[in-house]
Amino acid sequence: MVKHEVVVKWRAGLHARPASELVKLANRFQSRITIKKSDMEIDGKSVIGIMTLGAAYKTQLTIIIDGNDENEALSAIIELFDKA
Repeated sequence: MVKHEVVVKWRAGLHARPASELVKLANRFQSRITIKKSDMEIDGKSVIGIMTLGAAYKTQLTIIIDGNDENEALSAIIELFDKA
C-alpha cells in the first residue's frame, strides 16, 4: 500500500471534467484506489464519489493505493494533479 498527499490545483476545484479525467486514469489500473479528504474516504474509480468530496481549489487530499500496480498508479495520479 502506498499513500501520497496531493493538492487540488484546478481553480474551479475537482469538478466534473478533472474528476472524469481522474476516474478514466484510475480505471487503467487494477489496484484499489481510495481518495481521502478529512474523515471522508471514497472510491477513486467513481466520478460520483469524487464529486461528493467537494474538493475546492487548494484542498489537500490523500491518495491511497493498494495492489499489484500501485506504484505506477500513484505516479500517474500525481502527474495528473501536478499538471493541473
